Amino acid sequence: MKSEKIILGIDPGTTIMGFGLIKVVDKKMQFMQLNELMLKKYDDPYVKLKLIFERTVELIDTYHPDEMAIEAPFFGKNVQSMLKLGRAQGVAMAAGLSREIPVTEYLPKKIKMAITGNGNASKEQVAKMLQSLLGLKTLPKNLDSTDGLAAAVCHHFNSGKTVVGKSYTGWEAFVKQNEKRVKK
Repeated sequence: MKSEKIILGIDPGTTIMGFGLIKVVDKKMQFMQLNELMLKKYDDPYVKLKLIFERTVELIDTYHPDEMAIEAPFFGKNVQSMLKLGRAQGVAMAAGLSREIPVTEYLPKKIKMAITGNGNASKEQVAKMLQSLLGLKTLPKNLDSTDGLAAAVCHHFNSGKTVVGKSYTGWEAFVKQNEKRVKK
C-alpha cells in the first residue's frame, strides 16, 4: 500500500509571502507548485494579514495538505520588522490550525542546512538545490516562493525525527503548549 502525503511550505512576509507544495509518495518527493502572494501594493497592514490568511486557507482548501511547514522569524535588529513578520507567520499558522492541519516551524538556518548542508547558504544556493532535487525547469524571479518550497522539503527530510522547532496539531495543542500566554 502506498503512503502519500502533501506538505505545504510557507515563507511568511508582509511584502511577499512565498509558498510551495510537494507530494510525498513512498518517501519520494514530487513537486506540485510554488508561487507567491504579492502584498507590496497594499498599504494597510491589516489588509495584508487578511490576505495572507485567506490565501493560506485557499491553498489548504484546494490542495488538502496533510501537514504545513513554516519558516520561523529570524531575530534581527529591527523590532518593527520582527513584529510584522511574526504577525504574518501567526496569521498563516492560524489558517492552518483553523483547518486542523498540523503546523511545524523551522528556523531559517535549519531549512538551509536541510536543503544544502550549509546553514549559511544563500537564497540562490537553496533555490538551485531545490531545482536539482525536484527537477524544476526554471526558477522564479523572486526567491520567496523557493523559500516556501524549501520549508516543505525541510519538513519532509525531518519527518520522523525529533523537531527542534515548535509543532502544533490544533488550537488545543497550541494552548496546552503556551499556557502562560493564555488569560484565565
